[in-house]
Amino acid sequence: MAKPGHAWSRAAAERGEDEEGEDPLDARIARTGCLEQHRQLQECMAERQDWRHCQEELRAFGACMARRQQRQR
Repeated sequence: MAKPGHAWSRAAAERGEDEEGEDPLDARIARTGCLEQHRQLQECMAERQDWRHCQEELRAFGACMARRQQRQR
């Protein structure tokens, strides 16, 4: 199964535009240490098509990002 990407990168791929390297947003999220939680949230959203059904994944991603923000202070 292909990993879901961000809407703008999927749109470019559908138009046949080549993506150079990694999605910039994925690269920024990877630097936070929360990429796995983000990907799980993306997969849930792609599968369920409704963020309300992805609350567990949304909370996990939010908690990871909050922990990172606390470490930066």
